Amino acid sequence: MSGVDEVAEKAVPTGNVSTSPNQSVDVGDVELPRGWMYRSPKIGSIKLPWYASPESQLILVAFVCFLCPGMFNAVNGLGGGGQVDAHASNDSNTALYATFSVIGFFAGTITNALGIKIALSFGGLGYTIYVASYLSYNHSGNYGFIVFAGFFLGCCAGILWAAQGAIMMSYPPENFKGRYIAWFWIIFNLGAVIGSLVPLGQNIHVNTNSTVTDGTYIGFIVLTFCGALLAFALVDAKHVVRRDGSKVILMQHPTWKTEIFGLWETLISDPYVVLLWPMFFASNWFYTYQFNDVNLAQFNTRTRALNSCLYWTSQLIGASVFGFALDITYFKRTTRAKIAWAALFVLTFVIWGGGYAFQTGYTRAEVSEKTYVKMDWTSKGYGGPVVLYMAYGFYDAAWQTCVYWFMGALSNNSRKLANFAGFYKGIQSAGAAIFWRLDGLPNAPPYMNLLASCWALLAGSLLIAAPVMILKIKDTTPIEQDLKFSDETIDDVVAHKGVAPGAPGSEKI
Repeated sequence: MSGVDEVAEKAVPTGNVSTSPNQSVDVGDVELPRGWMYRSPKIGSIKLPWYASPESQLILVAFVCFLCPGMFNAVNGLGGGGQVDAHASNDSNTALYATFSVIGFFAGTITNALGIKIALSFGGLGYTIYVASYLSYNHSGNYGFIVFAGFFLGCCAGILWAAQGAIMMSYPPENFKGRYIAWFWIIFNLGAVIGSLVPLGQNIHVNTNSTVTDGTYIGFIVLTFCGALLAFALVDAKHVVRRDGSKVILMQHPTWKTEIFGLWETLISDPYVVLLWPMFFASNWFYTYQFNDVNLAQFNTRTRALNSCLYWTSQLIGASVFGFALDITYFKRTTRAKIAWAALFVLTFVIWGGGYAFQTGYTRAEVSEKTYVKMDWTSKGYGGPVVLYMAYGFYDAAWQTCVYWFMGALSNNSRKLANFAGFYKGIQSAGAAIFWRLDGLPNAPPYMNLLASCWALLAGSLLIAAPVMILKIKDTTPIEQDLKFSDETIDDVVAHKGVAPGAPGSEKI
């Protein structure tokens, strides 16, 4: 291993020896390879995880997404990408998600072949180009550039999210997956919260309907580029060691051939994953409705910025509630899966029922009138709509957290989970591309029709996915099952007392 000596040093955790990388137990006499990335820094008496630990790597990935997709969410959360007319933004996002839907499906294969660092850094650059196209559009009205930027980001984002998904679902032990997802979602969406504060501060006195300032876009360009650079701070998955001394299950020697074949193997070995595809498809379907047909349609510039900030803040709450609840060990994992499904089903009818009540108050034709006055945060009756918009944010985080947890409960193999994440983001993006296009048509469907499509798709996809929660999610995934999808052995990934994987004296070096 580069930068890591072959000598081993003892880790601090004490307890019994782990027999599986799926279990979260402290281990006595587990030794880690010597090197800077396995030394635990201290803040006072608090000992922090070592650099090559799952916790540290997850935080780094979360901050990459904080700076890249987080800023993208902040821009799009303004409605129309911060523009008065959503036409250019709709077409750009249609190109983005149409490309994403194709690239995303194969993104797990690409990520496994390229490696985590390159995949994430390349993905981050796409967000910089995307935001730059809006700055250009402010001055030149360059429609071609803004659509190309959407297409290019579709190529980049698919790979970034496949890498992120593999880390978030395969690095943690089984009974910590919910909180890892929550930690990621909180840090990631904190980027959108802070990003939303920028246009809010710059437009706080703009109580009319106008395009956001150049300074807003410039700030986002700088932040997204920093995110692309931060990806190089990650370590390769083969160097990651958990607290119990176990390692991530992956291919030791991936090639383009093995990973392309692995995509097919995933579908053959886990055909039931197709039952989750409608949930994947629905997971980004509603964004366009919420951003353009609620926020942009009903509120002026500064109120849109405030709503966007509150929307992403609610995501932090939703991820915390569902992520940590999914790890409550009082209930078996099979029981937690069913409870999570039921909670989503109830929330779908409660929150979207409230959305239906709000939607009855305006139509697309009314909003299109030049004399239509949009709501300000000082307007009478603003309280109800803003609570609904916050509920939409909470619901989105709950949905995404559960979907990731469901996938993570099906496997612990990094290679397979990269493909799962690729399927997820690809199919998710296909849904988003269709909706962005529908909303951007000259004769776009009525707002009520679009709301009905969101509600029906979410509820229907839960019914289709129910057999996975009932029949396929087990209380634990046997390590032998996970290893079938790699070229590793148990000795490669499971810690042995007194010896860390790869250390002198181990059976496998």
